[in-house]
Amino acid sequence: MKLATAFISITDYLEGEKVSPIRHEYLGGEIFPMSGGSEEHNRIALNIASLLRFHLRGSGCKTFIADMKVKIAIAENSSDIFYYPDVMVTCNPQDTEKYYKSFPCLIVEVLSPSTQDLDRREKRLNYQSLASLQEYVLVDQTEMKVEIYRRSEVGDWSRESLGKEDFLELNSVGLTLTMADIYDEVL
Repeated sequence: MKLATAFISITDYLEGEKVSPIRHEYLGGEIFPMSGGSEEHNRIALNIASLLRFHLRGSGCKTFIADMKVKIAIAENSSDIFYYPDVMVTCNPQDTEKYYKSFPCLIVEVLSPSTQDLDRREKRLNYQSLASLQEYVLVDQTEMKVEIYRRSEVGDWSRESLGKEDFLELNSVGLTLTMADIYDEVL
């Protein structure tokens, strides 16, 4: 016997997230609980978000960490997707929703063993469908290794891998980070 999948409306999902003790991501009417992150995961995300927030203060851009959702509209008459990026920046003055953002220019995910495949494939492809997104950054939490996907002026995406001696140039917000900045008190 096959069990039927229960679908939830976007409205019910958003209302439920306001009171839920755990966070859920939303894909096409289904919700998926999120696992908690390690100390290293949390520290890396906080390091990056703190540096972004300080750098962007007074610019009109806003930095969010962990609890702010990004909404990805898939297609007309199709259900949207909501993820919780580890770090997100939006500079679009139209991004005024209280519980999610729709126009990020930068998204950062800190890789965990249980989610790294999801972050590299499904999330990357869905994030790259956002017209506003200029950079998608994946940060390893076990070694000084960063991947950055960057949109060109013609809309193509390129991938760059960075190591211990490299700098992470975030062109979308005009900030350069060292690996020591990213991994402070971690590695």
